Amino acid sequence: MTAPLDDFYAVIPAGGIGSRLWPLSRADAPKFLHDLTGSGHSLLRDTWDRLLPLAGPERIAVVTGRAHRAAVEEHLPDLADMNVFLESEPRESSAAIGLAAAILHRRNPDVIIGSFAADHVIRGERVFEWAVQQAVAVARAGYICTIGITPTEPSVGFGYIKRADDELAVEGAPEAALVERFVEKPDLATAKQYLEERTYLWNAGMFISRADVLLEELRRTKPALHAGLIELAEAWDDKELRGPAVDRIWPRLEKIAIDYSVAEPAADAGRLAVIPGHFDWDDVGDFASLAKLQNRGRPSDLAIIGAEARVLADASSGIVVSQTKRVISLIGVRDIVVVDTPDALLVTTSEHAQRVKGVVDALKLTGRGDVL
Repeated sequence: MTAPLDDFYAVIPAGGIGSRLWPLSRADAPKFLHDLTGSGHSLLRDTWDRLLPLAGPERIAVVTGRAHRAAVEEHLPDLADMNVFLESEPRESSAAIGLAAAILHRRNPDVIIGSFAADHVIRGERVFEWAVQQAVAVARAGYICTIGITPTEPSVGFGYIKRADDELAVEGAPEAALVERFVEKPDLATAKQYLEERTYLWNAGMFISRADVLLEELRRTKPALHAGLIELAEAWDDKELRGPAVDRIWPRLEKIAIDYSVAEPAADAGRLAVIPGHFDWDDVGDFASLAKLQNRGRPSDLAIIGAEARVLADASSGIVVSQTKRVISLIGVRDIVVVDTPDALLVTTSEHAQRVKGVVDALKLTGRGDVL
């Protein structure tokens, strides 16, 4: 068994609705609260269980929206009340992770934090733990560290991390390297080139750093955001001051992903390192990836999700997600995506699964928030 790391605090940002998984994922039932792997637990609970050996139950924090507090605490009964950090509204990952860093740094100036999304799927826990242990060693040396996933295919759905040629000499982290640059999602030809070069890793959005180092990077790049987070942290552990401070400060914090506010500037300055993750990882970003996850090794099969699903299929492949008792019959369709809920029906293909977000955007514009 892995022993918890004394100076390490795991942070789980649990926000967003997972719009590419609509209508399964909704504002009141976002992706991280669903069991998409057949484990019997939500993705959030799976994330908690994965981090437990590294941090212990008293040193795992969750950043989530006020509307999701009850559900999060139901899924994570051992989550300490003092480690629930509530957002009044979504403000992107810089604010969420920065808030956790500021609060935890105020409680313990020497703390190392690691941020791990609530809705990713990881297989190979021991390999994952080894990657995090290396990343913590790198963080102790004063770097911000990310864990990049070793690509298994030329994916166009992920951003990439380019490793520098020279390895980083840090005791306890034999695989550490500096990051040369981040790359946005490429086209297929470029993704194939990255796979062949073997110096590119998928960006999985995992960041490990001393809290003071991360906050200093935020102070350099986004001083107004940093100042707001520090002010919030100063009020956080006083229950009388916290609510008014959140209501006053949180809505005016800049919306920006931590990749742009911290990771990319740190990489440019030679302060960002990466550990290659050799474990299976998927962000379950759309129904195509969910179908691939469910049909692992059996691409010609039809995955069916739903305790009471009633599906008749003949020579068909893809995925059916059913939350009704309606009979769904498929004949001779390949790579189909059918999501049947009581108030909305989605039919598409794996090829067009990324375009589901456009449906969500259209529903917002037309005022159909009742199905979101």
